[in-house]
Amino acid sequence: MFPLRIRWSRVIVAVHLKKLVGPLRRALIYGLISYAGLVLINNSELNLPNMWIAYLPMFIGVYVVTQWLDRKIGD
Repeated sequence: MFPLRIRWSRVIVAVHLKKLVGPLRRALIYGLISYAGLVLINNSELNLPNMWIAYLPMFIGVYVVTQWLDRKIGD
């Protein structure tokens, strides 16, 4: 009976890990792309009165690309 409990606990752990994979994958994709975007904008020597003019479209684009990549990888 004891090995049966171990098997069930492994199944439960596997189910919990499957629930974590998607959010962790999205966070990793978002982090990498947004970091690359920030480096690109900060090194572009833009002389804007307000940097949100550059940052807002970048972060919207990062979100859209993250969702698209997550769907491609998740399939």
